[in-house]
Order: sequence, then structure tokens, then C-alpha cells
Amino acid sequence: MARIIAIANQKGGVGKTTTAVNLAACLAAAEQSTLLIDCDSQANATSAIGFTKDPSRRTLYHALIMGETLDKLVQKSQVDGLDVVPADKNLAGAAVELVTSENREYKLQGALKTFQDKYKFIVLDCPPALDLLTLNALVAASAVLVPIQCEYLALEGVSELLDTLMRIRRTLNPTLEIEGILLTMYDERTSLSRQVATDLRSFFGTQVFQSVIPRNVRLAEAPSFGKPIIFYDIHSRGAEGYTQLAQEVIANAEKRAGTGARSAHSGA
Repeated sequence: MARIIAIANQKGGVGKTTTAVNLAACLAAAEQSTLLIDCDSQANATSAIGFTKDPSRRTLYHALIMGETLDKLVQKSQVDGLDVVPADKNLAGAAVELVTSENREYKLQGALKTFQDKYKFIVLDCPPALDLLTLNALVAASAVLVPIQCEYLALEGVSELLDTLMRIRRTLNPTLEIEGILLTMYDERTSLSRQVATDLRSFFGTQVFQSVIPRNVRLAEAPSFGKPIIFYDIHSRGAEGYTQLAQEVIANAEKRAGTGARSAHSGA
């Protein structure tokens, strides 16, 4: 059964798409079959993983609005073991068209049902707003990974998001978990970054990942070349950060699977 991880934060500019693309690529590189679904009409994850604009390409819009099955939309990426369901600007229309649709929050969950056993991980890149596209992702997800930029008011932003997640858990997805809080754009030279990291860890404890994503020029450059960081510069600190994050996510999934999974691994 795939673990479905939504990368979400209502705030823009915190590294959501960077995290979705690079976590998915690093999971696949660690031989975990992974599907990346771009749920954002800006389609930044689609271009960052190497797909150029193509008006004829079928996208998530066709699944949510036209009822097409996801297997008709899946594209192979440049990373072995990583498939992609792309997005395009039509998704902005989907957010509006879904408003009058029956079971509108459950469209993505329904589309993913047949994919549960095909992948180890499914990563959902959410828009920077709590619209119907984000709601669909949070209803379909097993867990939410929250990227937080190490800046002033970060704690306030994450508290608001966690309130929202509690409401979703009460009403739409009672099994939704927190995968973890990820510190992004961390600059160890500034006291602000260090202070925010300390505050978040003291407030949220083990919910904060040990892995930290540094401010890194190579990481910022990679999307314009349509490459995940492990293809653009494997030796960069950004690549190191996301490789460590993928290992943490895999270890967490194995822990959740319990001793049965561990004994199966040791017997393999």
C-alpha cells in the first residue's frame, strides 16, 4: 500500500515544490517506486522535473474534471522509478469547476484507489492556498509534510496550518497524520535561522525532521534546468539534505509497517 504524502503549507515561497520534486527523486533513487502528482495549476513541479510546456499533454485536470483514469495520465520521468502526473494552467479552472461537483473533496482519493499497490510512495505537490485542489490532496493523503522557511513568524504560520489539518481530520480524513515538519532555506550563519529551528524543535519535538534543507544556490538553479538536485549537482548541500530527508521518510514508513515488515526485509 503506497504511503501518500501531501507537501502542504498555506504560505507560498517555503520550498513546497522544491521539496516535492527532490524528495520524490531521492525516494526513487533509493529504489522506492514513486509517483509525483502536480496538484498546482502553476505546474512548477512538472517543469522542475523536466517536462516542457505541451498543450496536448493530458494532466491531472483530466482526472479530476473529465473522470479519466490516472494510468492514462502517468508520464515516465528522467529518474528511474519516478513517474509523474503533470499539471497545467487548466487546473486553475478545475478548482472552480469542482465547486458544484458532488463529493468534490474526494475526486483525487477516488482516482488514486487503483494506484495504492503500484507504488511505495505517492508525493502530492499542493498549491499555496487552501483551495479545493489542496483539500483533494489532503483528503487523499496518508500524511502531510510541512516545509517551513526559517524566518520570522514561521511558528505562527505552522500553527495556523495545523489548526486547518485538525479540522480536516475531524471532517474529511480522520486518518491524516503529520509526516513531519521540514526546515527549509536554513542559513546556519544567521541567528534568526538558528532561533527559528530551536523554537520549532522545542515546540513540536520529534515531529520536526532531523534533516534540514540549507539555503543553496545549486538547489535554486536546478528547476530552471528541469532537473532534480541529485541530477543537477549530486555533491551540493541541497542534494545531501534531500537524500537524508528521503532516508528519514523511508525509515519512518518501515517503522510504521512494524516488525512484520522488518522481519520480511531481514528474511529477503
